[in-house]
Amino acid sequence: MSAPQKKTIGRSLLVTSAAALSSLALTAPLALAAPSPSPSPGGASKSSASKSSASPSASPSVTPPAKMSTVGGARLGRAGTQVNLASGVPVLPKDITARSWIVTDAESGEVLASHNAHWRLPPASTMKMLFADTVLPKFAKTEKHKVVPSDLAGIGAGSSMVGIKEGETYTVHDLWLGVFLRSGNDAVHVLSAMNKGVAKTVAEMNEHAEELQALDTHVVSPDGYDAPGQVSSAYDLTLFARSGLQKKDFREYCSTVTAKFPGATTKNKKGKTVRKPFEIQNTNRLLSGDYDIAQYQGIAGVKNGNTTNAGATFTGVAERNGRVLLVTVMNPSKEAHNEVYKETAKLFDWGFKAAGKVQPVGELVPPKGAAQSGNQPGSSGQAGGGSAGSDGSGDSGASARPVASATTDGGAGGVWTAVAVTGGLLVLLAAGAFLVNRRWPLPDLVRRRSSRP
Repeated sequence: MSAPQKKTIGRSLLVTSAAALSSLALTAPLALAAPSPSPSPGGASKSSASKSSASPSASPSVTPPAKMSTVGGARLGRAGTQVNLASGVPVLPKDITARSWIVTDAESGEVLASHNAHWRLPPASTMKMLFADTVLPKFAKTEKHKVVPSDLAGIGAGSSMVGIKEGETYTVHDLWLGVFLRSGNDAVHVLSAMNKGVAKTVAEMNEHAEELQALDTHVVSPDGYDAPGQVSSAYDLTLFARSGLQKKDFREYCSTVTAKFPGATTKNKKGKTVRKPFEIQNTNRLLSGDYDIAQYQGIAGVKNGNTTNAGATFTGVAERNGRVLLVTVMNPSKEAHNEVYKETAKLFDWGFKAAGKVQPVGELVPPKGAAQSGNQPGSSGQAGGGSAGSDGSGDSGASARPVASATTDGGAGGVWTAVAVTGGLLVLLAAGAFLVNRRWPLPDLVRRRSSRP
């Protein structure tokens, strides 16, 4: 049996156990973006008055700043680990070495635990989550673009690349696969060119970050490549993931394990013009597995990154027993292979055990527009009746409709198909599906719906 052209991990986040999936372990190396020379703190761009007073750091110190943002709660602005341990609450894993991390409930927005959540650090390619959340809605998947030399100008030396060639034509769908699976800076620059340039794209990303109340973030390069003053935080990266996951295409791309990508146009022995595709694999090792780490049970994205200044960074989303968690980990100090994924998995394990038992230490805030309209998370007790979505759409009945199929027509709600991987093959599970509401207010990011007849 031929392998499917594209294997997508359970977009309902329901997968088989890690043990059963160990056969999927792959050994392709991570695509790393090599750093530019470490910039000095003096090269940092100025932040707006609304942003954290902590200065951006290109080569971060070992010690977090004394003063950090308190967006989401006062405790989130404190240095060190923040958690409410009590009777029945499991103890946090002791071997977490990341400079910053956060564990949140994707539905309620509750921050279950954190460590230097608002420390402004270089984000590496996790910044591509904001890029996708900003640019993805602008172009149809079927739109085609012929690459010209100027599209690929300004890509940092040593960047991770998917292999885009000048003079070749790609669909927007191809380009997004390159962004999410191979973290291709070339794909980011082509999409930015389609969006009227890198400068315009960066400005829009900064504007969108401010709308999401991700006030620790300052974008300099849309691909996350090391640049003076380019920073984000574990808190902000989680906001980007949570916003992006409301988009059906975002969910599809970030959960795709392997896909076919168009190669260069050549001529075969008979002189016929041919263009053979090649396979690309997702570099998120909790999704694809590796020789020293199994695919994480319930994982379905989101995005990884790695540069010298940023270290390894990662934001992941996973579901278990009806609970959906988001975990972000930035720059583990332990220099072990796949350490960022191993520490993320440990925090996921803790979060699933602690959820429902531990009192939160803060919350993920809604975008400014939602807050200003009074649609605070949980304020209505239901999905906002007919309010416009973050993508500009509105659907007053989405939360009341049963899930009838595994796909949607692009309306306000999207369904995450229940899928598992066994022996490398996709197996549809006869289980529940999720309705993802692409509108505010939250916490209706992922509302469980019954798919039983």
